[in-house]
Formats: sequence, structure tokens, C-alpha cells
Amino acid sequence: MWGNPRTLNMAAGTLVGVAVLALSWAGLYLLWQSTLFPLREIEITTALKHTTRVEIEDATKGLGGNFFAVSPDELRMSLEKLPWVRRASVRRVWPDRLEVGLEEHTALARWGSDALINTYGEPFDGLAGPVLSRTPEWAALPLLIGTPGSEREVALRYIRFAAVVAPLGAPAERLVLTQRFAWQLRLAGGLDIMLGRDADLAEDRLRRFVAVYEATLKKMSRRHEYVDLRYPNGFALRVPESKG
Repeated sequence: MWGNPRTLNMAAGTLVGVAVLALSWAGLYLLWQSTLFPLREIEITTALKHTTRVEIEDATKGLGGNFFAVSPDELRMSLEKLPWVRRASVRRVWPDRLEVGLEEHTALARWGSDALINTYGEPFDGLAGPVLSRTPEWAALPLLIGTPGSEREVALRYIRFAAVVAPLGAPAERLVLTQRFAWQLRLAGGLDIMLGRDADLAEDRLRRFVAVYEATLKKMSRRHEYVDLRYPNGFALRVPESKG
């Protein structure tokens, strides 16, 4: 071995590589532990409507180390656990700052009794924490109810159905997808509309109903509370029983 120049060169090269690697790791360790590069500022670059400063401070409490040691991915995941944060981005800015961008949820409706649903059809826990106590207007959001896993479908259908009934002047305030996968829509004022199972057919029925509403139900003097559109050539109507 010692008389073979090629083997000696390979051994020497290996030793040099190991030494360089060891020195690199040592240098990185010293850099991570150094007090010469403190992290001085976390800057939120987006305007926030619902996420509070206290929540952000709590999410950043676990950060440790200096500018090089702090983990942007760890901070991002911590921030994305906050109730109103849908997505976060974090990047280092030399020499002592982190820039944080936060995308908040835009609430479309309430989902069941204990969650909100955003405009992407994603449920989120926006009713938890301090936001609920200072934003009673969430109680005025439309209510969506559906089977587990149907959040996106129900949200998108609500948007479509709400657009269809907009000419009636009575906003859609509740949409239900039942356990039997039937659609039920309620308008402001209390009119319940039975739409049937197939969502596309339900939308077609709703469009036909809106088209004839002006010439039919709107002319009735008595308030109507229930319309069943599951008939092929018309619809059934129920009005409140008269008192006295």
C-alpha cells in the first residue's frame, strides 16, 4: 500500500475530504450558536383583519437561536395553526430580520354549529378564541350543513344557488345536504325550497322557479313557507295556516 502512489493519493484525498467536512460542520455549529447574528425583528408584510398580535407572539415564542439557526419552516407551520391563518410564508432577510406573509381565511358561511367555511370550501376553526367574542356578525353568515367530507361541494353549490336566487331579493341563508344527499335551500324570510338529490338538476329546477316567480308566487297575498321543486312539470307550495 505504502509503495503505491495511486493508493496513497486516494487515501490522502479521502482524509482531506473528511477534514473539510468536519471543519464545515464545526463552522456551521459555531455559526448557529454565535451571538454575533441575533434575530432582531419579525415583520408581518400583510394587513391582518382577524389574526391578533397576541396570537402571532404566542406562535413565535418557541423560536430559538440566531438569524441562521431559526427555522423558517418551523415558524410557517406554527403560524398556519392559528385559527384564521390559511397560509403563511417566511423568509430570512439579511442581516437580522424575518419577513412573514399571512393569507387569512375569507369566511363564506358557518359550517354546522362549531366552524366556519372559507371561499375555497375549506372548514376552519374561526369561531374559537378571541375573534368570536368581538365579531358577533358571524352569526349573520349563511349556514351550511352537510355530510362529513362534503364541505367543498356544499360551499360551491351555495355560491351557485345564491347567484340563481339573487333576483328574488331574498338572499340564500341556509343550504343543507342531507344524509340522503338531497339539497334543501332556505331564503331570508323563511321560504324553504326542496331541490332534490342531483345537484345539477336541482340548479335547473331552481332557475325555472326563479323565472316564473314574478308571475306566480310574488302575486300571492299570503306568505309562502315551503316549495317543493321535485316535480317534473311544476312545483308544490305550502303556505302557513291562517289563524282564527
